[in-house]
Amino acid sequence: MKHAAPPATEHHGPLDWRTLVNWLRADGVITPDEADRTVARCASAHSAQPPLQRLSVVGMKAADGRVLDAEALTDWLAQRTGLGYLRIDPLKVDVGKVADVMSAAYAERHKVLPVQVGPTEVVVATAEPFVRDWVGEVERQTRKTVRLVLASPQDIARYTAEFFALAKSVRAASKSGSASALSSFEQLVELGKANKQLDANDQGVVQVVDWLWQYAFDQRASDIHLEPRREQGVIRFRIDGVLHPVYQLPLGVMNAMTARIKLLGRMDVVEKRRPQDGRIKTLKPAGPGGRGDEVEMRLSTLPTAFGEKLVMRIFDPESTVKDLSALGFGPHDAQRWEALTRRPHGIVLVTGPTGSGKTTTLYATLKRLATEEVNVSTVEDPIEMIEPAFNQTQVQPHLDLDFAQGLRALMRQDPDIIMVGEIRDLATAEMAVQAALTGHLVFSTLHTNDAPSAVMRLLELGIPPYLINATVLGVLAQRLVRTLCTACREREDEATASASRQAMTELVKPWTVSGGYRPYRPVGCVDCRMTGFRGRMGLYELLTVSEAFKEKVSREPNLEALRQQAVQDGMRPLRLAGAARAAEGLTTLDEVLACTPPMQ
Repeated sequence: MKHAAPPATEHHGPLDWRTLVNWLRADGVITPDEADRTVARCASAHSAQPPLQRLSVVGMKAADGRVLDAEALTDWLAQRTGLGYLRIDPLKVDVGKVADVMSAAYAERHKVLPVQVGPTEVVVATAEPFVRDWVGEVERQTRKTVRLVLASPQDIARYTAEFFALAKSVRAASKSGSASALSSFEQLVELGKANKQLDANDQGVVQVVDWLWQYAFDQRASDIHLEPRREQGVIRFRIDGVLHPVYQLPLGVMNAMTARIKLLGRMDVVEKRRPQDGRIKTLKPAGPGGRGDEVEMRLSTLPTAFGEKLVMRIFDPESTVKDLSALGFGPHDAQRWEALTRRPHGIVLVTGPTGSGKTTTLYATLKRLATEEVNVSTVEDPIEMIEPAFNQTQVQPHLDLDFAQGLRALMRQDPDIIMVGEIRDLATAEMAVQAALTGHLVFSTLHTNDAPSAVMRLLELGIPPYLINATVLGVLAQRLVRTLCTACREREDEATASASRQAMTELVKPWTVSGGYRPYRPVGCVDCRMTGFRGRMGLYELLTVSEAFKEKVSREPNLEALRQQAVQDGMRPLRLAGAARAAEGLTTLDEVLACTPPMQ
């Protein structure tokens, strides 16, 4: 919220809610009638909450009709007192340095929280801008200048508990395992030896692992990386497709955390010389009075020069049970995809690079098709998420159970719909064709640049054109593009919008983007971690195999001819789909250019 410059504020000591109401009325933020109603509501409800928090829960409305929540009130108070406003982003806080500035008891007593430590300055968040008797003591202790910023009391209370608890757990784990850290050369040589000095079941290690998971869920992370480096371990989260550093900790602690997670994932804790896979189920943080949702994580370890690297991929059940519009399908492709997946038999392919959302699309589609009257069976490597509606089989090469063998076995299990994780070789492709010819609907994935290239890949593998024409129903190519944060995006001005429209026109030639054009630009706020983007959506191009397309496959199977025919049959290229989303203000042209192949 932006207001006119308020008058100078003269106040001493802690704030009270009556003073804040008077200031809000004086600044014109609320009307006199709203001020009277607020006083009546607050006076009748006795509460020990901080004044900003107390006012935020009574539903006070600004003069323009907006509800004044804690963040809006804190922003207003920061402007009135001349302090900077900060909404605390935990990913930007070095918890180890912050915890060295003061003790948890001291921070709780004064209701302050250090959020940044520099060479000469400490930035401290407070919700009481006029209580500063502690500042001199902190400056003497740290030998640094204290700079105050204003933050909401809820954030200060929450992160004070989280930050100091984490730092305490890491210190406890480090202390018990201080003798266990190996030099980089010793780690390289002794890679397969277990760390005996630091137990995976130590209380400090257990707390750090629990915090890591809950923190990752809270930050909407899709992957957690535990990476040993030469001097220390690094934790990183992948959020909206981009990796963010989260925390640095001693190697002994990271080794114990890895051992703890491997133990919970039923993996061989001692074996560090070879990659391993595992799986864990845990709970998300519960809402008020509720039980948290169950979340599954897939574990993967890899030996590196400085120790064992661990990646946890988080599978939120909510992300796999989406309708087509939530996945990002436009009306044109949604109708065609729905019709394609309702066919009784044939092959439907989904293609794109790793991390483009192929599995999410397939799971969401299969979930819709898996009724009680249908037997849906899958062969995957690995099984991404356990789904009760499917019969899922894990590929196990050491037992000679590859995709082809798994598919051959599934053929004797009376399936209606089969999903093969990936077609990697001729044997798997031939079994998929055989399953389609015998009356089954087969879904699978390929790694190709666009939809027409998938047909060429089948030809290159050795599948004859007549079998492709007889079995392949369609190919869906897809990418994931970051979407603009709705909390901070801004409309482009007329000059910039005109230039963007011209750039889009050149980008999609010979196509045109019909409808309105509402370009936005990313700004950045705490909600989106100052990136300007929050969440991702799919871009799709759907090739449906027509009689004319089959004729092209039989007579002149070259990529350009297939692409031209697919377009004539209604396929809209990936870049065109992305341009349409940019025109709607959901993403930017730069994002579309970064993730889609050029128009042919």
